[in-house]
Amino acid sequence: MTDNVGTTRSEALYERAQEVMPGGVSRNTVLRSPHPLYAAHATGCRITDVDGVERIDFANNMASLIHGHAHPAIVAAVTDQMTRGTAFTMATEAEIRYAEHLCSRNAGFDQLRFVNSGTEAVMATLKVSRAFTGRPKIAKVEGAYHGSYDFAEVSQTAAPANWGGVDAPESVPVAHGTPRGVLDDVVVLPFNDVERALQILDRHSDDIACVLIDLMPHRVGLCPATQDFVDALRSWTTTNGALLVADEVITFRGCYGGAQQGYNLRPDLTAMAKMIGGGFPVGAIAGRREVMQVMNPRSDDYRVPHSGTFSANPITMTAGRTAMELFDEEAVTRLNNLNRLAIDEMTEAIRRRGVEASVSGAGSLFQIHMTSPAPTNYRDAYPTPEVAERLGNFIDLLLGNGILLASSGTGILSTPMGEDEIGQLVSAVDRALAEV
Repeated sequence: MTDNVGTTRSEALYERAQEVMPGGVSRNTVLRSPHPLYAAHATGCRITDVDGVERIDFANNMASLIHGHAHPAIVAAVTDQMTRGTAFTMATEAEIRYAEHLCSRNAGFDQLRFVNSGTEAVMATLKVSRAFTGRPKIAKVEGAYHGSYDFAEVSQTAAPANWGGVDAPESVPVAHGTPRGVLDDVVVLPFNDVERALQILDRHSDDIACVLIDLMPHRVGLCPATQDFVDALRSWTTTNGALLVADEVITFRGCYGGAQQGYNLRPDLTAMAKMIGGGFPVGAIAGRREVMQVMNPRSDDYRVPHSGTFSANPITMTAGRTAMELFDEEAVTRLNNLNRLAIDEMTEAIRRRGVEASVSGAGSLFQIHMTSPAPTNYRDAYPTPEVAERLGNFIDLLLGNGILLASSGTGILSTPMGEDEIGQLVSAVDRALAEV
């Protein structure tokens, strides 16, 4: 859709946006060249932009929409709650009902508290870990994204020029002005490298409050953690009096009780967000009762004051509970099987075209790489300028063929999808591979 001088509606909106917002946006993830796409409306797994172009949505607002857009049951539940109020300086039964449901999904969730984002959830786990152990340092995987908290974001954008040796990766800031003290209190580990990770941890054993792990870190190539790596971290933290924290902000969709169930893992704390909000801002921290008591003002172990104006608001609690009750074990299995079909068929298309590309992922998430084989750690996943350009061109070609992925090449499934949508995805990928 264009105006009288040939400018699209999206172009016109972006011109306006740049006057009032740095870069024209409030989150960098929606930036595309030459301008962002602007959504007009969406239903199920299909989204239409302001220029009238419809696409299948494999981005799902960065994994936050497990049932796609405007699911009737969620819309009805939220509409009903809105007539009775959206937020109060009082507790609500909606919060209790939803906490009971989430705790019922995982035997390791003794207690739970809600916040408003994944960043807040991870931040809370780190503050609780420090308070519980009395130690200052956290350990995390190189390249792993855990939100925008200063300590959690260290080394998520490390580059060859500054990431140091693999035996002792440097703590690299993301934002200019990050205090040196923050970097000194973050220990960086290579992903899926048991021997090196344990050697690094041993050098800081008296100071580490927790080890923070995403079981399939997006920016490390969406490669699942190995069982050996997970077991080694669990054993080390138990032996050395540190906590193990699972960031399941994205991966909680992988099993009914989170990806950790697939590893027979019971972390001390788990951070959740994204899909558990039913399409609304949300975060949660769950874990062992003994550890969670540091957030209890009426406990003798109280050490972490914790509040939030919109935490556990009844709109999010109602939408989230409705969404997660619908995402039962049968729905989890169906979506995971559909993702396996997508990965297999895209891998076959790559083989058939003879293109240097690959697909990684598990659960209901996949990522397409313009390299082969698929990366298994952050340094393998770090793109050269040529690879980055190829991926950008590939994503643009998919957009032109009616498929919306995240800019990293990541695809996120939602329950309205079926084999027809996977077929359209594979066809579009095949055509894009032929051109890229």
